[in-house]
Amino acid sequence: MFADSAKIIIKSGRGGNGHVSFRREKYVPNGGPDGGDGGKGGDVIFAVDEGMNTLADYRYRRKFAAQAGEDGSKRNCHGKKGTDLILKVPAGTIIKDAETDQIIADMSGSNLRQVVLHGGSGGLGNQHFATATMQAPKYAQPGQEAVEMEVKLELKVIADVGLVGFPNVGKSTLLSRVTNAQPKIANYHFTTLQPNLGVVDFENGEGFVIADIPGLIEGASQGIGLGHEFLKHIERTRVIIHIVDAASVEGRDPIADIHAINKELESYNPGLLQKPQVIAANKIDVLYEGESDVIDLLKDEFEPLGTKVYPISAVSGKGLKELLYAVKKLLDEIHEEPVFYESEYDPSVRREKKQAYTVEVSPEDGAYVVEGPSIEKMLGYTNLEAERGFLFFQKFLKEQGILDELEKKGIQEGDTVRMYALEFEYYK
Repeated sequence: MFADSAKIIIKSGRGGNGHVSFRREKYVPNGGPDGGDGGKGGDVIFAVDEGMNTLADYRYRRKFAAQAGEDGSKRNCHGKKGTDLILKVPAGTIIKDAETDQIIADMSGSNLRQVVLHGGSGGLGNQHFATATMQAPKYAQPGQEAVEMEVKLELKVIADVGLVGFPNVGKSTLLSRVTNAQPKIANYHFTTLQPNLGVVDFENGEGFVIADIPGLIEGASQGIGLGHEFLKHIERTRVIIHIVDAASVEGRDPIADIHAINKELESYNPGLLQKPQVIAANKIDVLYEGESDVIDLLKDEFEPLGTKVYPISAVSGKGLKELLYAVKKLLDEIHEEPVFYESEYDPSVRREKKQAYTVEVSPEDGAYVVEGPSIEKMLGYTNLEAERGFLFFQKFLKEQGILDELEKKGIQEGDTVRMYALEFEYYK
């Protein structure tokens, strides 16, 4: 099964903790602080791999995490930076926040590499907190927490020309005949299960990319069959080749087929009908002598609307040259920029908004209970018995918005604040 969408959970690396230590040398009895800084956590990076054409790598594995930064150590030794996580995706992949469906990045055009989640900053060692009045600080800064989020990956194929039509009208045969693509060709009564891409080359070295867009059946725009999964691939194309079975080998009406698929395109996105179209009336090689009424009927129906009809045989090659040069002429006349989706959401904002703590009022004694992993870690790294350490911890509470949250909860001077095993009286 073709995989052109996936949901995965990504997590950046947390920053390493700063270290608390003091120089201990034989002839230096009162050595200063020499705690090193923690290393930065690894980033989560998406990169385009030109050799990929599906998101199948993300169908069975859901969680991906960058490496955490190492903690600092004594003698001013800084922790090692965490290794970045590089996730490879096909060109045309759109990365969205799974919660809001907002676009984070479109891996198209020149955007071949995108940092989606930044690793946490490493904490500062105690050497940074030494002052003239506090020469032996017994606290260091913890590393910044990692950021985890669920993202949705959607592949929207990048091609100049989209080849649409009902199953078994000859799309795969045409693609294999005019390009270097090698799609599987058989009498499938459902549909090809993946878009196939190929390059049409001309004598002067110019050419264009053509994609066989499968899944188009009646009701596709409502999600019937694989409709929604494949209709989105047409959005990036600039010209549409509408291929029909002019010989009605399977009893289909080619005129009705064109109207039916145009209706599906319009229902999915009305803008798709604004794209230039040409009609390839295929299988003329099996028409009986003089049986060309269907070609005339197609021309009478659609050419007055500006859609040219080209009789072709994908098997024998008849009419293909005229069709391809007509499509090339249309592409040359179109001066619109390729479709590129702008970013709507910056995941770095997620770190700022992330509340890594809770503030609750205890129903038993009315104490304000503050808990959270960053608070617990800071308590373990801070010497609250020293005035300087206490002020450092108080600054941390303010920067995290905890003091503001206590005010919102209605705390008054003299009320008790409980943080794990410690209790404080609140004063402004």
